[in-house]
Amino acid sequence: MTRSDIPADPAAIRLLDAIRAHVPFDGWSDAAFRAAARDAGIPLPEARALVPKGAAGLAALLHRQGDAQASHAIREADFAAMKYSDRVAHALKLRLDAMPGREEVRRSTALFALPQHAGEGAALIWGTADTIWSALGDTSDDVNWYSKRATLSAVWSSTVLYWLGDDSPGAAETRAFIDRRIAGVMQIEGAKAKARNSALLRPVTGALGLLTRNIRAPRQPGGLPGRWT
Repeated sequence: MTRSDIPADPAAIRLLDAIRAHVPFDGWSDAAFRAAARDAGIPLPEARALVPKGAAGLAALLHRQGDAQASHAIREADFAAMKYSDRVAHALKLRLDAMPGREEVRRSTALFALPQHAGEGAALIWGTADTIWSALGDTSDDVNWYSKRATLSAVWSSTVLYWLGDDSPGAAETRAFIDRRIAGVMQIEGAKAKARNSALLRPVTGALGLLTRNIRAPRQPGGLPGRWT
């Protein structure tokens, strides 16, 4: 089970539903959180106990809801006729389909760029990458587990920023952007494969392989930092 599959408390969901009307005006702020508690009919002390991180916690919950929705859509999608790169690109587009309103995302992006929330923001992006790879059936258990998620985290981060400024119908330009980014990543992977097979570079790639051969994926899905065997 990934973090995105873990159900939230129903009262926390009520708070999230209530705060979304205030975020475009007040951001993910304490004022918005207090208004949400009032609108949801939940006493403020109880609301703070439910979501100790306040509005930031609700912003994270909204992000994980999108991950869960995308995970379900990816698992239900038919990838049989798609090549590997197209599967990854399509999975990213399904996550794009699960995005909430642009202003909510814009405000979330600003929130998680703040130093006190940057760690949580990075964890959420990593969680999205992990959710997508897990839904695609990734079985890697070595250093590739990390490199796949690090690469996809970078692609997803740039995709969100591009989408925030995209006013094309159906976010068509963002979808094309995803295709270009994945194509670029595949070119890099191809270059890495050639380097591994190069007699000239084999001493270097072989040494790197020895350094990373004992790195393993986390024992628990969604966990970090993994293990060394």
